[in-house]
Amino acid sequence: MDSSSDKRSTVWLKHAWKVVFVIALALLVWKAIEHSRGGSSELEALDPVVAGQERFVAVTDFIPTPAPADLASARGGVDVLVNLEDDRDDLETILEQKVGFELTLNSEYSDEANLFRLHVPASEATAVIDALAAFDGVEYAEVDGEMTAFASGPNDPLYIFQWNFDQINAEGAWPQATGKGVVVAIIDTGVAFEDGKKGRKRGILVPDLKGTVLVAGYDFVDNDVFPYDQHGHGTHVAGTVAQATNNDYGVAGLAYDAEIMPLRVLDGSGRGNFGDVADAIRFAADEDANVINLSLGSFVPSREVESAIKYAHDKGLVVVAAAGNSGTNIRSYPAAFDHVIAVAATQYDRKATFYSNYGKYIDIAAPGGNTLEDQNGDGKPDGIMQETLKRGADGKIVFEPIFSLYMGTSMAAPHVAAAAALLIQEGITNPDKVEEVLTQSAADAGSEGWDEHYGHGILDVSAALQQHQLHTGLSRLLIALVMVLLVFWRMRKRDLLEVSRPGLSFWMGWGLGAGALFVLPMLFGQAGLSGWAFSLLGRPFMAWDTVLFAAHGQNPLFASGLPVLLAAGLLLGLKWGRQWTGGFALATAAVLLVEVFRHTIDVGWIPGVGLLDQSWLAVNGAMALIIGMLALRRG
Repeated sequence: MDSSSDKRSTVWLKHAWKVVFVIALALLVWKAIEHSRGGSSELEALDPVVAGQERFVAVTDFIPTPAPADLASARGGVDVLVNLEDDRDDLETILEQKVGFELTLNSEYSDEANLFRLHVPASEATAVIDALAAFDGVEYAEVDGEMTAFASGPNDPLYIFQWNFDQINAEGAWPQATGKGVVVAIIDTGVAFEDGKKGRKRGILVPDLKGTVLVAGYDFVDNDVFPYDQHGHGTHVAGTVAQATNNDYGVAGLAYDAEIMPLRVLDGSGRGNFGDVADAIRFAADEDANVINLSLGSFVPSREVESAIKYAHDKGLVVVAAAGNSGTNIRSYPAAFDHVIAVAATQYDRKATFYSNYGKYIDIAAPGGNTLEDQNGDGKPDGIMQETLKRGADGKIVFEPIFSLYMGTSMAAPHVAAAAALLIQEGITNPDKVEEVLTQSAADAGSEGWDEHYGHGILDVSAALQQHQLHTGLSRLLIALVMVLLVFWRMRKRDLLEVSRPGLSFWMGWGLGAGALFVLPMLFGQAGLSGWAFSLLGRPFMAWDTVLFAAHGQNPLFASGLPVLLAAGLLLGLKWGRQWTGGFALATAAVLLVEVFRHTIDVGWIPGVGLLDQSWLAVNGAMALIIGMLALRRG
């Protein structure tokens, strides 16, 4: 290349700084103007929105969290292990007559060891063991204890009753994501939290929400900033999303590090109006929520609510709604609107519940419970357990915390809202992509493929995270490698390459830009400081803001050619820096360009979800590609 082309390259880099600066400044100004507008217009309320989930909700109140010693009683008794001398095969019948309980082999492999078990009431266990121990031929008798895998499952004592989390493979997802920093708006009856100031509506803090972050919300029923729950429904829903977990108390939440935005639109009877719901949806969108949960519904569609949902979707929010509890194929709204993930309900045996609505608008199914059954034999109805507010015999709220079993599509929806929070933490900021990943990874149920009772299947949060991490990581890596091969082939053909082959510094820059170590968080999880480091190194540099700043809307300055331009300005003067910059630039270009077609991210500050985002990514991807080629060019 002659000196004139070198000068053109230098001039291009010089002016590229100015172009990126002007674009970034324009976005900052636009963001400030948008934020200053805020708010939403108020329209006349139409027909009431009914918390239809109350129609079939059965509630079983529990006493506050039992001590661990009481859990055996909660299971209906204890098992006693009895080991007989190996040559005493005649003792089984004699012992049954002695203690009055049936002995059964512990398993098919216990015959040779003569190991038996018997189930007795907890209050009689000591007496039975003493009687057995005194009998000739019994080597020993002891209460059968419980072992758990180390670091498997939370330490919340009532977690044993949360069969719903097992159904959706929650424990497989928690090492990868916990919803940290993601804001989930609960548009419902409010949430039980304590304001701590006198002279205002009475509010209490449900103990198992003490460790949950609650961001500022609003009460659209009473038009104030204290959205206290006057019903219990909203608190229960919020608990499924983000009940404090691993606190040695109560139960667990699915996205337990997520933040809850309480928005009260339903009164103490569980009723509200379209206008308040629409305003709450816009409030959540304007105040930077990431997910909206709507465990409410009506058979009458509202254009205002539909408009508010589109507004939220266009600002990048995932909207989840309960399918309804009439047990019919009549459409329920807002679940049946576009841009809403409609959630049907399943019970313990993975079958659709008797009350869950069905039809063409169903997208996915999740545990909603059935308090008329005890299919798992744990001595409790198969409802969804969370801590909420107690209700008196007259149905009115009693301001006391209680662990209760509810059933309804209201209980199913927050499982999906929480799963969306986990995916958003992992970098999926496009709401349509969140829905796609959740539905494509769902476990097939009912008839093969999509089904009007289950939608695309039953939620599987572990599969959703693994599918996203593996597919996204591999696609970025593959395209980044193809980009290198094409650029080197083209430049070598034109005799423009400075080097004969890429060196170590090239591949180090390339790995940083491509997120080449994406398997680290999958293998080792994201807990603790080491997990934070694995999470950072497992992402391409353009997505580092999601870890460094717990950001859940892709920062346009990271998802741009600016980091590449900065690297060029700092390192091009160094011998190894040119190769490092070239690798980093080509990988970043590949990641940006692949996102144009994958639609995984919604770029922050850019209005809408779609064409403008794709244009931004395409332009910046091309910019990074050019810088990478310039960095590797001879001279």
